[in-house]
Amino acid sequence: MGASRMGSFGFCIMLILGLILNESLLCNGGVTSSFVRKVEKTMDMPLDSDVFRVPPGYNAPQQVHITQGDHVGKAVIVSWVTVDEPGSSTVLYWSEKSKQKNKANGKVTTYKYYNYTSGYIHHCTIKHLKFDTKYYYKIGIGHVARTFWFVTPPEVGPDVPYTFGLIGDLGQSFDSNKTLTHYELNPIKGQAVLFVGDLSYADNYPNHDNVRWDTWGRFVERSTAYQPWIWTAGNHEIDFAPEIGETKPFKPYTHRYHVPYRASNSTAPLWYSIKRASAYIIVLSSYSAYGKYTPQFKWLEEELPKVNRTETPWLIVLVHSPWYNSYNYHYMEGETMRVMYEPWFVKYKVDMVFAGHVHAYERTERISNVAYNVVNGECTPIRDQSAPIYITIGDGGNLEGLATNMTEPQPAYSAFREASFGHATLAIKNRTHAYYSWHRNQDGYAVEADKIWVNNRFWHPVDESTTAKSR
Repeated sequence: MGASRMGSFGFCIMLILGLILNESLLCNGGVTSSFVRKVEKTMDMPLDSDVFRVPPGYNAPQQVHITQGDHVGKAVIVSWVTVDEPGSSTVLYWSEKSKQKNKANGKVTTYKYYNYTSGYIHHCTIKHLKFDTKYYYKIGIGHVARTFWFVTPPEVGPDVPYTFGLIGDLGQSFDSNKTLTHYELNPIKGQAVLFVGDLSYADNYPNHDNVRWDTWGRFVERSTAYQPWIWTAGNHEIDFAPEIGETKPFKPYTHRYHVPYRASNSTAPLWYSIKRASAYIIVLSSYSAYGKYTPQFKWLEEELPKVNRTETPWLIVLVHSPWYNSYNYHYMEGETMRVMYEPWFVKYKVDMVFAGHVHAYERTERISNVAYNVVNGECTPIRDQSAPIYITIGDGGNLEGLATNMTEPQPAYSAFREASFGHATLAIKNRTHAYYSWHRNQDGYAVEADKIWVNNRFWHPVDESTTAKSR
């Protein structure tokens, strides 16, 4: 009788353990970080802060920023604003090893938004640059002329190392300043920034106060004037406000931030592609039409087959609204775009997809949900080694604050999540491996709060979880 009881008791214990194990396999995801950020209100920096300082002198150029100016990295778009009068749209530039100065002529534009009139916005494309070369450039006239520099990327090729910074949803709060400082001082030196949308948050102020576009441009100049930021439009760039007579979406953004969209045969600046070193980067617009037969759909349908993975093995997509998100903020907002494009991402073995929008950090496993067709019930994402890693990096530090409310239990597709502000870096080493790390603002500059070696989907389609490496 005692032995029988013991046998029954043992069976019950085994059954309970089995149920617990089965439940964990079905429901539990990866790591929800144990780090708890001190709860404090996010505050905007005052308008008289040093970071917003106007350069001294009459009509001095300000809000200087650069981005890639062609498809392969041999051109740069230089943009800036003059306030008092148009002045000159000419850029004087020269390589570090040459005393010969060259000139490029740009164009100037202005816009009006409600009761705001912009300064004079200059855009000048410098072409026919040499790869992997440091250039100086000068803008402005006379004693208020300002000089900056940048370094062109190496020539496009499969084993060219290159390091990208990743920032999203930045804004202009004290936390925004911490994020930018943290990125600048990170010993893993980013050479260009992949920015996943939501720049100035000017639309959060009364009447979409466009003065806040000017302050933001001056705030980020310390980085954007020296290395290219690759721009993605977010919801805070829409600036659609019919209540004040503003019915043209993206008006301030498209006037201020030019991108080389025509170089990839795009018909609009909100979606485009570039090559940079060993990466092929596709920028998409969450807030432009993307359904079947739309311009964005047709462009992406033709764009993906063009990617030559023997030339640019790393295929990276930037979009604002995440497709996979286990926070109770903006939940499922990216779902219709995912349904449209995810089969293509799996077919063409996209390596990584970076998004913003949710003001927190999350990294997924390689998963897909392409089998689901509404009626078959196969609605749970599954591990898929042909699928991308999806990373939400909308943690730049804006005034709206952190997304702290997560879905529970953590879904199986979520590998790591944390409600903190920060930035990330992606250091491509060669055609097969890249090192990705996320850095929270509260840590020392060299601390990596999340990190992973990424295997290239085209050249090295191996499960990362079985090939974990320490740096």
